[in-house]
Amino acid sequence: EFMQASWDVEEVQVKGIQHIASFVKEKSAFPYLLKFTEVITFAMKTHVTSLDLQVDGCRLLLEILSEALKQDVEVPLDKGVTSCLLATVRKHSGNEELLSMLCTLLMMVSASEVAARNLRKVGIIPDLLSILRRFLDNDEICSSCCGVLWSLAVSENNADQALLKSAVPVTSAVLQKYLQNGAVAESACSALWALSLQGCLDDYDYEPTTALLLDAVRTNQERAMLVKNGCLALASLLRMSELAALTFITVSKGSGIELIKDICYLHFDDPGVIGAVCLLMKEMVQYDDVVLDMLSQKMEEQLSEIKIQFPFS
Repeated sequence: EFMQASWDVEEVQVKGIQHIASFVKEKSAFPYLLKFTEVITFAMKTHVTSLDLQVDGCRLLLEILSEALKQDVEVPLDKGVTSCLLATVRKHSGNEELLSMLCTLLMMVSASEVAARNLRKVGIIPDLLSILRRFLDNDEICSSCCGVLWSLAVSENNADQALLKSAVPVTSAVLQKYLQNGAVAESACSALWALSLQGCLDDYDYEPTTALLLDAVRTNQERAMLVKNGCLALASLLRMSELAALTFITVSKGSGIELIKDICYLHFDDPGVIGAVCLLMKEMVQYDDVVLDMLSQKMEEQLSEIKIQFPFS
C-alpha cells in the first residue's frame, strides 16, 4: 500500500523495494514475497530510467525466483512482468552489470511456458541477439541468453522462425568462443538443438554446425547434459541433411562414430545420454556411406551392449 499510494515518487519505490528485500532471508515471509513480483515490476517499469531502482528490483526478483526454484514453487508471471523486463533491457542496453542480472532473470522466467510465450509476444528475440553480439566476451550473459533462446525456440509451431534463423550464427559464435567453458557450451548446444528442431538452419549451416557440435561434445564429454543435447542436435541435423551426415564421419578432428563409442563408454549407465545416442544412430543409418563406416568400426557390438544394458528401452 505504501508503494501503491505513490507510484510516481521514485524515492518511495526505492525504499519500498529495499524494505521488501529485508524480508528475503526470513523463511516465514517467503509466501508473502511471491505476491510482490507485480508490485516490484510495476515500480521498475514506472521508473525505468532509474538505474538504482532497476538494479535493486532485479536483485530482489532474482532472490525471490531463486528461492521459489529451490522450494519448487510456481511464481505468477503475467505479461506485465515480461514487458517490464523488456523495457529495462531496452532502456539500459549498454549497462553490462545490469544486463547480466537481467539475462539471468529472463532465463529463470522463461522456464515457465506462459512466460516464454509472453516474452515472444513482447518481441524479446532481437534484443537477446543484440545483447549477445555486443557482449560476446561476457560468459554469464552468453549462457543466460542462450538459455532464454532455448526456451523460446523449443515450443512447437513457433511463429518466430524468421527471427530465430538469425539466432543461428550468433549462437554458433557463442559455442565456438566458449568450447572450453562447459556451462556456456552446454547452454549454446541446447539452443542450437532447439533451433535445429524448428528448421532454422539453412543448407550452408549444416556442415559447420555439425563440425562445431562434434567439437563441443568431444571437448566436454564428461558433461552428461551437454552430451545428451549435443547428440540430439546432431540427430536433428542428420535427419535433414546428408551433408551433415558426411561431415559427421569425415570431420578432420576424428569421426563422430569414434566419439559415440567414447560417449557410450563414459555414460553407459545414463539412460538419457544413451537414448540420445540411439536417436542419433537411428538418423545415421539413413545414409549408405555412414552405415559402411559404422560396420567397419563394429558399431553392431556397441548396439548389442546397449540392448543388454537397457533391455526394456
